[in-house]
Amino acid sequence: MKNWLFLAGAIVSEVIATSALKASDGFSKLVPSVVVVIGYAFAFYLLSLALRTIAVGVAYAVWSGMGIVLLSVIAWVAFDQKLDAWGVLGITLILSGVLVLNLLSKTSVH
Repeated sequence: MKNWLFLAGAIVSEVIATSALKASDGFSKLVPSVVVVIGYAFAFYLLSLALRTIAVGVAYAVWSGMGIVLLSVIAWVAFDQKLDAWGVLGITLILSGVLVLNLLSKTSVH
């Protein structure tokens, strides 16, 4: 169970880092740029801990799928980047795939 918490922490850290990447304006702003570097480093560290027991394909599917969903919400709220119906459909399909992989597939057993 703790490895899934490591993965969740890695996802949150990566989402924070990616949001700061947008705010860094091409690394021209110091504070967001520092958040990017620290956030990505911490994300990969936590991901490496999660991969001790979670299959790499499953971990990466969850990482990327949840990252896309969370970043889309943050982009909508913080950067006023709206999604059209096709964007919402695509994100829904990604989230559905992550759920199928974790709830129905035996792939997640390591």
